[in-house]
Amino acid sequence: MNRCALALAFSLCAAAWSAPPALAQVTLPAGFEPVPRVFPQTARRGTLVVVAPPEITLDGRPARLSPGVRIRDPKNRLVLSGTLIGQEVLVNYVRDPLGLVHEVWIITEAEARLRRPGAETTNVTAESDQNTGPRDDGRTPFNQLPRFGQPQAPR
Repeated sequence: MNRCALALAFSLCAAAWSAPPALAQVTLPAGFEPVPRVFPQTARRGTLVVVAPPEITLDGRPARLSPGVRIRDPKNRLVLSGTLIGQEVLVNYVRDPLGLVHEVWIITEAEARLRRPGAETTNVTAESDQNTGPRDDGRTPFNQLPRFGQPQAPR
């Protein structure tokens, strides 16, 4: 009985070793462009630079990566933030409820051609963005600064 079991095990091992290798890579025809990925509606576009993980800049403004951040390259593979230090990459990103950047996709040229909020700048300012009160230029003497609760003198 032991000889039969040994012969069976040997024949299974031989069959496994002689099997043809599986094709792991598929070559695409020339000029073929993959279909762009589908991003969440809340994803915004920006330029990301990893300064020192988790510190980053998005469009020149400082930001921070969340502890469980997922960064995906153009082939949708996970990338560690440390490999992107100092590189400026065009990305789509989603923030978590605390405002930390939680999901990042490094986008391809085809995906960059699609419109997405966040990358373009506008010349429109809201009324609340305009400060109509007096401003301190840093050279105003202390006794001439406006005081809380007292009317302002016209200039």
